[in-house]
Amino acid sequence: MRLAFMGSPDFAVPALRALAKAGHEIAAVYCQPPKPAHRGQALTRCPVHVAAEEMGLAVRTPARLRKAEEEHAAFAALGLDAAIVAAYGLILPKAMLDAPRRGCLNIHASLLPRWRGAAPIQAAILTGDAESGVTIMRMEEGLDTGPMLLKEAVPVTDATTAPVLHDALSAIGARLILRALDEDPPPVPQPEEGVTYAPKLGPADRPLDFGLDAINLARRVRALNPWPGTVAAHRGTVLKLLAAVPDPTRTDAAPGTILSGGYVACGGGTVLRLLKLQRPGKAAQEIDAFLRGYALPEGERLETP
Repeated sequence: MRLAFMGSPDFAVPALRALAKAGHEIAAVYCQPPKPAHRGQALTRCPVHVAAEEMGLAVRTPARLRKAEEEHAAFAALGLDAAIVAAYGLILPKAMLDAPRRGCLNIHASLLPRWRGAAPIQAAILTGDAESGVTIMRMEEGLDTGPMLLKEAVPVTDATTAPVLHDALSAIGARLILRALDEDPPPVPQPEEGVTYAPKLGPADRPLDFGLDAINLARRVRALNPWPGTVAAHRGTVLKLLAAVPDPTRTDAAPGTILSGGYVACGGGTVLRLLKLQRPGKAAQEIDAFLRGYALPEGERLETP
């Protein structure tokens, strides 16, 4: 089958490789343009761009699509059976959605209609969902509103982190998109009830509010690392909290109060146990090693930066 592949981050790479390995013809790969990154701010290609060039595939990196009629024409001229979209990062206009013979199929990292939007993996962990999964959806102009072709679920536990769930769903997506192309299952409209949205995350989501209870704080740490991360301030130093779990201990201490041995009082009398932290300019450390080099005295406070 003659395809275009449209994706940018690590999440999309397994699907691209699986499609090529299965013998599909990848006429073009679309991804985000190279962007400044790292300390030197050198222009850096996204993971899909790197993988596509390694595979000898043609890569296109338009900065915009909505009013780029020359891109619409070039896309239509590819003569595609389908376009496969996985975390591409640009909204496809109707002219492009309608161009492939079987339309544009999206690999979406949630069980639609739950968690439409930009950050479904993190949202599932943040809200304590019992499961997440992948939906293969035929795209239309609305945000993740198109009819569903296939779904597969995975459990989300109290230990599930964003990277673990990301990798699991990425692998499922690569497998399901092959099935969708081979089987051409009938589209099923999304139900109108149960729709939720997962907004894009950014630096404003990093600070932790210790007025929340320990369960919700632990979820935030699991969901937001490595991006955008979670932080708290101690004596003006911003610390990254990389792993933490709720502790069954109860306390009367005010939220944010440091207890002994890396425990912190949280809202509702709950306690959060810190497991892994990082201070500026230093490597990440497990709590015991961290406390040998940086004191968190009992009775002092962790604040919201």
